[in-house]
Amino acid sequence: MDDEAEGIAAALDQVGARLKRLRIQRGVTLTELAETTGISKSTLSRLETGQRKPSLELLLPLAQAYRVPLDDLVGAPEVGDPRITLKPRQVNGRTVIPLTKQPGGLQSWKMVIPPSKAAPDPRVHEGYEWMYVLSGRLRLVLGDHDLVLGPGEVAEFDTRVPHWFGSAGEQPVELLSVFGGQGERMHVRAKSGPKR
Repeated sequence: MDDEAEGIAAALDQVGARLKRLRIQRGVTLTELAETTGISKSTLSRLETGQRKPSLELLLPLAQAYRVPLDDLVGAPEVGDPRITLKPRQVNGRTVIPLTKQPGGLQSWKMVIPPSKAAPDPRVHEGYEWMYVLSGRLRLVLGDHDLVLGPGEVAEFDTRVPHWFGSAGEQPVELLSVFGGQGERMHVRAKSGPKR
């Protein structure tokens, strides 16, 4: 039996105990529950003791009688909200939105950098960075290079090389950044299309 099937079997094994606990918490007798649901008292008793397998025909009236979601009766695992809640923060006048939640490994951010007249102040640190310009123009000072990247352009560099980046114009620049603190690099794998 695979893990998924074992998980389903384990959840079904707990339905009886869950039903009995709920009935006792509500102060309802088997007789009262049978009258409310139309399910015989003996069937309800066998459900609670695990002698009868739960089915939708039995669980739906019980969920309605107890006024609980069906998931509560079967102990279905919670499905997390698929929406990502982004919490922007200000770092040195830049809006930084973390896109990864787990610590360590590759980290990604969306950044919005306002225009500035500040002179570049290149820094170095361990790691490797990959940047993709979404909108605006990005000025990247990297070692002896002074580059301007536009929307759709990408830069990838070792952060041990002195570097600085900011807006290259009168408008903010928006970019995606992926950073590996221990020198992890992006690995791009692409198939070439059919030759024409």
